[in-house]
Amino acid sequence: MIGVHHLENSRSQRVLWLLEELELDYEIVGYRRDPQTMLAPDSLKQVHPLGKSPVLVDDEVSVAESGAIIDYLIETYDHQRRLVPPAGSAEHRHYRYWLHYAEGSAMPLLVMSLVFTRLGKPPVPALMRPFGRALANGVKAKYLEPQMRRHLDFWESQLAASRWFAGEQFSAADIQMSFPLLAREARGGLGERPNLLACLARMRERPAYQRAIEKGGEFSM
Repeated sequence: MIGVHHLENSRSQRVLWLLEELELDYEIVGYRRDPQTMLAPDSLKQVHPLGKSPVLVDDEVSVAESGAIIDYLIETYDHQRRLVPPAGSAEHRHYRYWLHYAEGSAMPLLVMSLVFTRLGKPPVPALMRPFGRALANGVKAKYLEPQMRRHLDFWESQLAASRWFAGEQFSAADIQMSFPLLAREARGGLGERPNLLACLARMRERPAYQRAIEKGGEFSM
């Protein structure tokens, strides 16, 4: 039986979605964030030295990092190659790009934005919070938001050219990109970008996505 070490409001939601798309049986080992720090509990360090989620366990195989987990599940269980474009095709090149782009380029900006937002909140000492908020507002206005708008425009242009990130067919790259989309929607909104909004709507309409949400919980941060 496949097991997923699943942290609430985290990247591991994508793993549940992929497992549902592949119609695989699995068990969830759930973890809750610290309500003050929003960090993962120390118990996750017993699963992985960095105390991070997701971690997938399949018999004697243990895989961390969402991109690596997606690769493992596709290679091991997607025998009909339903969720990956044909090797050597332009769509496969797009697939590989977006699979790595999500964590390599999109998520660092979103994580930085979240970290700076927390500078004006506990556990930062009360006397330091006004300075933290001022610093955060400055960094977000001068750097993070302009950069994020550039990335959002990039996503929008890609989805103007094709229905999904890798082409006209839904793929695991869309599952990987779902977390940056959802995180930005929750934290800063997607603005007037109809292609992004339509893509998110299509994602949420998929039965496998809905089953993953029922089992793992909706993303809300």
